[in-house]
Amino acid sequence: MTAAVASGDALVRVEDLRVHFPITSGVVFQRKVGAVYAVDGLTFDVRRGETLGLVGESGCGKSTTGRAILQLIRPTAGRVLYEGSDLADLRGRRLRKQRKRMQMIFQDPYASLNSRMTVGDIIGEPLLVHRMGGKAERKTRVRELLETVGINPNTLNRYPHEFSGGQRQRIGIARALAVEPNFIVCDEPISALDVSIRAQIINLLQQLQREFGLTYLFIAHDLSVVRHISDRVAVMYLGRIVELAENAVLYGEPMHPYTQALLSAVPIPDPEAEERRRPVVLTGDVPSPVEPPSGCHFHTRCPAAREGLCDAQDPPLREVRPGRWASCHLITETDYPRIRAGEDDLAVVAGSTEGGDGP
Repeated sequence: MTAAVASGDALVRVEDLRVHFPITSGVVFQRKVGAVYAVDGLTFDVRRGETLGLVGESGCGKSTTGRAILQLIRPTAGRVLYEGSDLADLRGRRLRKQRKRMQMIFQDPYASLNSRMTVGDIIGEPLLVHRMGGKAERKTRVRELLETVGINPNTLNRYPHEFSGGQRQRIGIARALAVEPNFIVCDEPISALDVSIRAQIINLLQQLQREFGLTYLFIAHDLSVVRHISDRVAVMYLGRIVELAENAVLYGEPMHPYTQALLSAVPIPDPEAEERRRPVVLTGDVPSPVEPPSGCHFHTRCPAAREGLCDAQDPPLREVRPGRWASCHLITETDYPRIRAGEDDLAVVAGSTEGGDGP
């Protein structure tokens, strides 16, 4: 099992989480011929009151991780502990009782709202499912929630198609808040929105976190947004976490070669600096989660990979510095591979301390 990522007051703890989707063959007599290793051994904590950012390329397993934590997808193996209670062991009423305290904001504000229901019914449905209050009390609660997320309470009898994308996402946030949860999985909540609306939704989420003491798992592929909202950041690659650290530490000094490559692709709001910079361009394609590489999953694209080590041994996620976790054979307490773009191809730079703290 992967080494434990310890923290102080953990609200949610994920231990060796795995989600494998079977691949079957045959029409009448189906047999399993393989599996998609969507999530392949995650261990981390989400501390009470924090925002943990989860980033990585599309298809690396971020959304599957969020859904598996909430048991919307049943994990193949591993444990999800919510305040010490293993959610994987819960069924029926016991699981429904816990779900009052854990909610999700979905990625697509158009697909996640039932077009046949009014906004009032959409937001009030969780209250009805969990039998919270009478009809009049639920209506009052819906009006309060709409006002909380910045929508006119008098619009509760309208339908989703009468609202813009940003307003629909606010409605989705109001629905998530309806049953007063303390943990919310934000599954790329701004990726489907216009750039001008994204800042409004991010500011709203931060305001609600301060007001209600919420804990977020914020899933995204936009590293600039994650930097703005997150307290800690976990970087995923092909179903595994390759690096986890405090926000400022990870962005200031990325250790893992994959993290360095990701951050090098983030645009800089300075045309001259952007023109001078040569981003790290990884070679090769992302391996298939059906047949992940042996050893380190990243070794097929890593310019620092060592033959006989990285392709043969699976690196555990370990604490290389206090509060700093990484999954790489080449990272030690004082040294790690630093990657920069050379004139013609990638160059690996020794991890000395010359030139400051940054990579």
